Amino acid sequence: MKTFGSQRAYARRKPTSTLLLIMDEKAVKDLIEKNPLLRGSKDKLAEMQVGAYCIHQSWGFGQIKEYREDENRLVIDFDEKPGHSMDPAFCVNTMEVLPADHVLSRQRSQPEEIDELVKKDPVELVIQTLAHYPNRAATVLELESVYTRLLGKTRFRKWWTSTKKALANDPRVGIPLRRTECYFVREEPMGPDEEILENYANTKSAKRKLKLAKELVEFGKAQEELHNDLKGVINDLNNVIKESHQINPSERLEAAWVRNDLCRIVGIDPHTVEPTSRQLIEDRTRLESIGEGLPVVLQKRFIKLIKETFPGEWKGIVMDLLKNSEGKFTTECVNFLIENDCSNELKSTLGRWLTEQNLRAPVLHWICKNRSSRKYAAVLQPLVGPKLLFGILFALENTALQHTSTRKIPLAEVLMDDRDLIPDLLASSDLETARDLTNSLMLNQAFDDLSKKSLLARIIRLFPSVQSVVAGAAQEKEERLVVSRPSYNRRREEYDLLITEKIPENSKAIAAAMEHGDLRENSEYKMAKQDQQMLMARKMQLELDLAKAEVAEFGEVDTEAVNIGTTVELEDPKTSESATYHIMGAWDGDVDRNIISYQTPLGQSLLNHKVGDTVTLKVENNEEVWTIKSIRKAEIEL
Repeated sequence: MKTFGSQRAYARRKPTSTLLLIMDEKAVKDLIEKNPLLRGSKDKLAEMQVGAYCIHQSWGFGQIKEYREDENRLVIDFDEKPGHSMDPAFCVNTMEVLPADHVLSRQRSQPEEIDELVKKDPVELVIQTLAHYPNRAATVLELESVYTRLLGKTRFRKWWTSTKKALANDPRVGIPLRRTECYFVREEPMGPDEEILENYANTKSAKRKLKLAKELVEFGKAQEELHNDLKGVINDLNNVIKESHQINPSERLEAAWVRNDLCRIVGIDPHTVEPTSRQLIEDRTRLESIGEGLPVVLQKRFIKLIKETFPGEWKGIVMDLLKNSEGKFTTECVNFLIENDCSNELKSTLGRWLTEQNLRAPVLHWICKNRSSRKYAAVLQPLVGPKLLFGILFALENTALQHTSTRKIPLAEVLMDDRDLIPDLLASSDLETARDLTNSLMLNQAFDDLSKKSLLARIIRLFPSVQSVVAGAAQEKEERLVVSRPSYNRRREEYDLLITEKIPENSKAIAAAMEHGDLRENSEYKMAKQDQQMLMARKMQLELDLAKAEVAEFGEVDTEAVNIGTTVELEDPKTSESATYHIMGAWDGDVDRNIISYQTPLGQSLLNHKVGDTVTLKVENNEEVWTIKSIRKAEIEL
């Protein structure tokens, strides 16, 4: 059983005059003679005094009220069960008697004093609590158990969070690195720099070493007497950089920078210590993941290091990083390029990516947010137009198709929330372009119907005549197509293949062809653009089809008349010749297996007729009369 203090320490504590022993030495001796197993619990039995506070494993906190010697029973007022009687021999191993100066005892006997410590001096309260543990040390779990009981669960959480921060800054208390380790009272107060060095020496975690080494940088700048200790940290941290498998490439580079900062403090040239930071980024395939994993404050330092490491290629590398960047890293890439006189290259590259529809949603989001900034006006203003809105819609659809989760997309949010964005982008648009954008928006998978209506209203406000496009689409959408599940899946797969592979591959082909020079004489570019037109036309057609599709499983079909999902047997009344047809969904059709779509002339001629009806069918420009012989549920594999 875990206890709040040393049993031997309790045994040495002399009872105060206000507490009466419940049993004298003879009574304890008699009890042990009756039950020899209690021999090792003699001291604990002696601690059971009237008025003492206790904690029972089952009944919780309580106070011993009396001892009935004739019955050999303790009477204890537990918070949850007052006046409960117990045999001392039964509870000696399940109940802990608390000393009078324990914080939980004092909460009842001196509530004002304990409340004052809780509010104004929580560190002192912890120190007083630790005094009751062996070596004045207790685990996080042991302390949390005390303070949860002292404060209650709700109040404890907030209090303990702030108290841990105060403990971390108090030189009197040692802080555990893990929850299973101990808080302890130091024999002599220790400065924060000494504590960091001690924790560094005691930890085996590479991530923890990196965190502590970063904290030592500021101390090292101010205290020259730490330099010898810092040299040991530098050597150890360098081994972490070389050998540890606990840190990723971003953390390895960050550790190298911390090591370099410590080297400069103690007078060591960091360029002489390997691996150098340049060596850590020589593998260009890792640059993107390294940049993404670095803290924001280090991203500019990372880009600067790229320039130093790749002096002839850095512009292209930073452009590539920008293309796949997001958030603050996008800003850092743009700023660095502008500061290094690359504004024109940046402007032309962004324009080319936009033309190729190669701009990703995070970069488009950054462009929208910064389009009115004076700092970026020369680079971004040429991009602000209808083409940017096309790029936004294309990127959002790609993102929506690739992520099936319900997480919010920042680019979609800025398009919805920024009421000036669409007017800004369509300020130079003509009516035909506005119509194309309206069609593209109506078919876009990234928005629900309510959001589409809101965005469409903004376009209609600028171009009222596109209202007819919206009305026509609404009417067209009402014309539902009944389709089978397999045929729907096939078209959906075709659409996904277009979005995820064929269109992106075509965009890359266009970009590669553009590198070959004059576009007027560039046959590869012309072919790639023709392919683009075909792909985009097919994409639009599939979007229209899928939007109108109503998937039917054909599990239960009414066979009273010819319906979609039925098999119809016909008979020629003149020749007794028979024919069988399976009437299926709009996209089903297999002549060899007599599977026909309900939308075909033959399918339309048969629908809703019953057994015995005669129907006139057009076959090769001739009209033939057939009788419906039977109707049953179609059982065929599509």
